[in-house]
Amino acid sequence: MRIIRSFEPGDRYRYDFDLCTCARGWAQIDTAQDASWFGTWASPAERTILNFAEGDVTRTVCQTDAEFAAALREIDRWNRDHGYGPVRIDPGFDPALKAAFEAVGLGDVLY
Repeated sequence: MRIIRSFEPGDRYRYDFDLCTCARGWAQIDTAQDASWFGTWASPAERTILNFAEGDVTRTVCQTDAEFAAALREIDRWNRDHGYGPVRIDPGFDPALKAAFEAVGLGDVLY
């Protein structure tokens, strides 16, 4: 697993409507703490999780499908433990994106 950190000023909507859309192979990871200044997205094809928090961007790049699924399950566990869970993955109305999350064993956390 590789973690890449950067600072990208602005709000999360740049990711919602451009960089991390379902059309680009990304799904929003919904939690109770989502806000204009916070959001999380995941791409099963890239095995990458992107987190935006007040301009701080953390990209977690996983080496295997199992590592990717485990990282998302850890996000779910953390959110549940801190009162922000459960996590739900929103693949939109994209059957291929939904199938990609199911293929890595995350069907139970999809909407």
